[in-house]
Amino acid sequence: MRATEVHLTHGVRFEWGPTGAEHLAADVDCFVVVDVLSFTTSVTVAVDAGTTVFPYRWRDETAVAFAAQHSAELAVGRRAAGPGAPWSLSPAALRAAPFTPRLVLPSPNGSAISASAEGKHVVAGSLRNATAVGEWLAREGLGTAETPVAVIAAGERWPDGSLRPALEDLLGAGAVIAALHELVGATLSPEAAVAADAFRQVDDLKAVVAGSFSGRELIDDGFAGDVEIATEVDGSTAVPMLVDGAFTAVHTVPRD
Repeated sequence: MRATEVHLTHGVRFEWGPTGAEHLAADVDCFVVVDVLSFTTSVTVAVDAGTTVFPYRWRDETAVAFAAQHSAELAVGRRAAGPGAPWSLSPAALRAAPFTPRLVLPSPNGSAISASAEGKHVVAGSLRNATAVGEWLAREGLGTAETPVAVIAAGERWPDGSLRPALEDLLGAGAVIAALHELVGATLSPEAAVAADAFRQVDDLKAVVAGSFSGRELIDDGFAGDVEIATEVDGSTAVPMLVDGAFTAVHTVPRD
């Protein structure tokens, strides 16, 4: 049976990348996008500071025009950040950058996944806000067979453009799934259950993410701070939602 013919009844489903999101788009009420070492961690850092984040699929000259259209600053690539362009996809750079009320954050994976979810709730999830996202989903009655949720791990890309599943995104997705499951006993697809179990089995998330392919790559390139921020487990209570094309922390889960 082709994947497009499979219809599942689980409350929480898990898939990889933009293609996975497209396959689930017709069957779920909410998407949680997870890109731990880049996009969604950067979104949490930005919204924690009060910034509205516009995702954009391409990092090219059209992004400049898009930022101007929305009266927003444009984030550049990690290596392009500097005094004249302090905002980038680096969570550490974003935390250190001057405040801006509106920011365009180009991300081929995160933005493409978000675009697949037109007409659905879209939430940015990460290790930093996994529990907050799970709490919000439970409070909204999402994650049941009647109101299913898709948790999408963005992954990375090999040089030929094909998807490279990324350990940190598996763990970030698993953290969100585990939090929701503990709160409402949501029925998990087998893929979602394995992702949640993977998260539960890791004792030292910082060490595992730092030692992963993506983590080592960032550290070797001088971005160890990004790995450190990405593994601030539950360091944020913000739940960034995509509203009118931009992520805003319209729901912040209170903590005692």
